[in-house]
Amino acid sequence: MVRLLCVLGHGYELLPHFIDHYSKYVDELNFVLYESELTPRIVNRSKPIINSYDNCKILGIVRERVYDWEKVTILYNMYKNKKKNDWWIIADIDEFQLYPKNSLDKLVSSCDDNLWEIARGGFIDRIGPNGEFSILEKETPIFKQYPHAGFFRYPLSNACPNKVSLVRGDVEITNGQHYAKINGHTTWRWQGWEHPSIAPYQTHSVQVHHFKWDDTSIKRIKSVADLDQPYAFSKEYRKMYDELRRRDFRLNIRKRDFMFSKCDKPDFNSYKNWNKLIRKIISI
Repeated sequence: MVRLLCVLGHGYELLPHFIDHYSKYVDELNFVLYESELTPRIVNRSKPIINSYDNCKILGIVRERVYDWEKVTILYNMYKNKKKNDWWIIADIDEFQLYPKNSLDKLVSSCDDNLWEIARGGFIDRIGPNGEFSILEKETPIFKQYPHAGFFRYPLSNACPNKVSLVRGDVEITNGQHYAKINGHTTWRWQGWEHPSIAPYQTHSVQVHHFKWDDTSIKRIKSVADLDQPYAFSKEYRKMYDELRRRDFRLNIRKRDFMFSKCDKPDFNSYKNWNKLIRKIISI
């Protein structure tokens, strides 16, 4: 069985888009609801939406400090470890994955055949028309709402662009869900890309389309920065906020370093800069 796990602490508005996207790929979508001082109503707002789908489950509800990304990773590890032998898609609410050959089944089968336990991938940043942080609409397909796909978060803030996308339940993932830890070693750079437990990046990398950048994201980025705490990676968020403010909160979609390409449908082959981008990601 292939299950999805999402720790949901904000962005309940994305749930219908998120569930619709992943229902095409996984057998079951599992959620852990993360309440905090800033999101005290996340359970009341998200629970009715999740419960309206037969293939969705709420595994747990927690109340923790604001933006504790380390705790989020602990929750991902704890809950997927309950089904050690199953495959798990690890996805935050704003992460929409696309798979090689547009088939998760083929990716899982290839991993099973070759005894790989992890498939990794990289972030593709999504932005609205003309580089704007636009309002999320309920009815319009999300890939059409944010049609420009590129790579701007790392250039602006040095945020890690790597992602553990598909993983066996008993494999430990590290903070931010960026890497795995195998036999005490983090699968970073030379320890990871050629690791025998990881599917080859050249043919098995997953695209993680990051729909983080809507009209609510600026306020959220600033609040993480203002928190000024290591566990929230506040310095990274401060750098991102300052860079966006310097650009008047609009991105230049013609800037070559950002590798933008119009990509308005959920098709793995639609983003034309993918091969170039994944080579860059593995060099970081």
